[in-house]
Amino acid sequence: MIGGASLRFIFEDPAYETVVRRALRHLPPMSGAPIHIGKAHGLRDRHGEVHAAAFPRARRMVFDCSLAEFRRVFVHELFHFVWLRKGNAARRSYEDVVRAECLAGFPGELGWSAEWRKRALKPRDMDTRSRRWREYCCESFCDSAAWLYSGIERHQEFTLAARRRKHRRAWFAKTVERGALSI
Repeated sequence: MIGGASLRFIFEDPAYETVVRRALRHLPPMSGAPIHIGKAHGLRDRHGEVHAAAFPRARRMVFDCSLAEFRRVFVHELFHFVWLRKGNAARRSYEDVVRAECLAGFPGELGWSAEWRKRALKPRDMDTRSRRWREYCCESFCDSAAWLYSGIERHQEFTLAARRRKHRRAWFAKTVERGALSI
C-alpha cells in the first residue's frame, strides 16, 4: 500500500508499486478511497484487446501491459476516475476543446485509445453527442492526462501536433489542476 493520507493504492502485484510511485510524482494532489491495482491476462472489451481496465465504482484497476508501458497506461486509467467525478460542466468544457480540433480538421491524438475513436467519428456524432462521441471525449481526456502527467515526453502514440497540445495543457491547468483531484 502506498500513497499519502489522501489517496492510497493497494497492490495485488508488488511489481507495480515502484512504477506507481514514480507516476505519482508528476500528478496533481488527489483524494479518495483506496484503489486496488491488479494484473489480469487477456483483457478485452467490446472492441478487442486492451492494456488495462478501470472500474471506478469498484475502486479497482487491472493491467495487462509491460512495465515499460505501465506508467502511461496507469495514469490513463486513473483519469477514468477523475472523468467520472469531474462533473458535466467540466466534461462539456473538454468536449468543446476537442470539438474545436475536430471541426478545424486537426489530425492526431495523444494515445491510440482516443485516436481510433476519433477516426471512427461520423459528422453527426458531435452534434448529437452520441455514445461514440462521448466515449471518444473520455478516452481523449484520459490519453491527454497520460501525456501530461506520466512523465513520458515522447511516445509513438503522441500524434497530435504540438500547437494543439498547448490548448489541452492550458485546459488541464485551468480545469483539472485547481485543488486536489477527487478520485
